[in-house]
Amino acid sequence: MKLSKKKRIAIFGTSADPPTIGHKKILEELSKIYSFTITYASNNPNKKHKEDISIRSLLLKTLIEDLNNQKIIFNQTISSQWAIQSIKKCKNIYESNKLDFVIGSDLIEDIFSWKNFDKIIKEVSFLIIKREGYPIKSNAMQMLENYKVNFEISSLNIPNISSSMVRLNTNYSNLPKSLIDIVKKNNLYVSTKLVE
Repeated sequence: MKLSKKKRIAIFGTSADPPTIGHKKILEELSKIYSFTITYASNNPNKKHKEDISIRSLLLKTLIEDLNNQKIIFNQTISSQWAIQSIKKCKNIYESNKLDFVIGSDLIEDIFSWKNFDKIIKEVSFLIIKREGYPIKSNAMQMLENYKVNFEISSLNIPNISSSMVRLNTNYSNLPKSLIDIVKKNNLYVSTKLVE
């Protein structure tokens, strides 16, 4: 799918373990700013995931279908545990060189240790979304500047909700409504009792 070279697109890869109302809000807000937002579920090599990527991608796809917004594209084929691979796949598929890689402020300090970080910063700009409880520290800002990272700090107002909070909340209040039945019917994200 070729997109106009003049249009900026956002890449929003997420563990989606599970997708939350926070993810939903981010996607809705990105669709107001960008010509297109490409999203996918990924395996973060620094996290232990509760559910398999096939389940997480199904949940994210269901959320995207429920949003019914032509500016939000679910494309699991660009998923990789390495950001550089997802970026390259996205550039090839959408034929665009104007990409913003969306991350939460909780990941700023992690990006410097990402595989091929030196190549990533030549390929994309970063849109950093502030997350409550994860202030952007001055040393992280200094590192972004030292590495000459192109970035913007978003003014988006996103609720303080994480996937781990959803996994701990048995009443599903932070789960998008379109996902509740799937999660319940498949016994996803239920606490497991230790058996002696």
